[in-house]
Amino acid sequence: MSLLLSRLSSRLRRSAAMAGAVLLLVVPGELAPAAARPAPDGFADLAEKLLPSVVNISTTQNVKSEKQGERQGERSVPGRPQLPPGSPFEEFFKDFFDRDGQRGGDRQEGRPEGGRPEGRSRKATSLGSGFVIDAEGYIVTNNHVIADADEITVILHNNVSLKAELVGRDSKTDVAVLKVKTDKPLVAANWGDSDKARVGDWVLAIGNPFGLGGSLTAGILSARQRDIQSGPYDDFLQTDASINRGNSGGPMFNTDGQVIGINTAIYSPSGGSIGIGFAIPSNLAKEIAAELIRAPDHVVRRGWLGVRIQAVTDEIAESLGLDKARGALVASVNDNGPAHVSGIQPGDVIVSFNDKPVNDMRHLPRLVAETAVGKSVPVSVWRRRKTETVQVVVGRLDETEQVAAKEPAKSKSPKSESPTVTTLGITLSNITPELKDKFSLKGAKGVVIVGIVNDSAAADKGLRPGDVIMEAAQEEIKNAGQVAGKIDDAKRAGRKSILLLVERQGDLRFIALRLDQS
Repeated sequence: MSLLLSRLSSRLRRSAAMAGAVLLLVVPGELAPAAARPAPDGFADLAEKLLPSVVNISTTQNVKSEKQGERQGERSVPGRPQLPPGSPFEEFFKDFFDRDGQRGGDRQEGRPEGGRPEGRSRKATSLGSGFVIDAEGYIVTNNHVIADADEITVILHNNVSLKAELVGRDSKTDVAVLKVKTDKPLVAANWGDSDKARVGDWVLAIGNPFGLGGSLTAGILSARQRDIQSGPYDDFLQTDASINRGNSGGPMFNTDGQVIGINTAIYSPSGGSIGIGFAIPSNLAKEIAAELIRAPDHVVRRGWLGVRIQAVTDEIAESLGLDKARGALVASVNDNGPAHVSGIQPGDVIVSFNDKPVNDMRHLPRLVAETAVGKSVPVSVWRRRKTETVQVVVGRLDETEQVAAKEPAKSKSPKSESPTVTTLGITLSNITPELKDKFSLKGAKGVVIVGIVNDSAAADKGLRPGDVIMEAAQEEIKNAGQVAGKIDDAKRAGRKSILLLVERQGDLRFIALRLDQS
């Protein structure tokens, strides 16, 4: 019995030891998420450090008064402050000065009601924000903050006012650089790496909302790579930190006190913040600012590839054998441009530029624009179901450059005999003189669509009579029978779609057409 009790006691001790061991293994696993950065208790120390680098920007513009001092049905009253639209004090001052005018004294001989000589110019004032990037006096803001300004005044954190000169500006990215002269070094902010900012990170916005003076708001980074249709290089950071009118040009900081964006725009039906604000990423802004400062003419020189591109859809990716929809599909190549010289072809999918992945079509223009003119860079393309790499010497973008596809070269007219072929809801014909006249085809080569079945895949893709199919499955097409043959080949290979190169009045585009249609 004692032996049995001894063995039982020994087993219990071993079980207890194992239980304790399990407990020790489980607890660290439960505590692992604590490694994430906790929410800060406050931003007071950070604000004290950052506020001196943020400035208010006041601009004035000489505006000729309208007839009899009227502006949009309101009287122009001398002495009334010019407040930014949406200011909470706008109605207060309007009521105050209107009541003052009604008490008399604003009618003078030779002056219209409202007290301003007819045709006399006045100064309109607007307010914005900016931040110091160099202790010698260089300041970054938005281009739209200083656009059309006759005078620019920078107000430092200690309320010192300095006249500013415009160094340079770039309307496409909405970045501008100012310069002030000062006897004392200014407090400069440090640029951060916006590519490292993650959705959910804390951010701080400092600016001059409604002209009230410098103030700070906090929030999180809500999203990245937002396209708000404001320009060709849209790649905005989105935040829910309160950004209002007057915050434009101010910095967005991370919790390390580095600038990761320039507060630029808000989405709001009312004009006030509803938690949807947008900032230019610092990695774009700092390069533009540096170029504006160092360029002899203070003009940004952007890289140029010389291609026209379109998005890669899931269907296009499948038809090309890509693992997923990514990259930028080359629809056409400019003659003698950098891409043409390097051997890039229509139908190539650019998946990497200068060793940086091209995640989607919108990503490529920014990568090219940021690259130094004259630099040789590797470009990886997906061509005929494999990756190839070519070297491209980046050219300089002419801001007036037309990126529309070139008109196809003229070719001899085919014979009048033109059998038609119907496949996938499309009726195709060889190009004849009669069809050239009917559809106004100039120098087209390929086969022309003469009919479309309603509710077919082709109709869904927007194809219509008069469109010319120049390539099918990335092979040049010379007659209608070739298209049907390429479609049959794709079906036998088990493909779900076929890629067509379609020309419409000089405009080229690729279309992936589903094959599961009769």
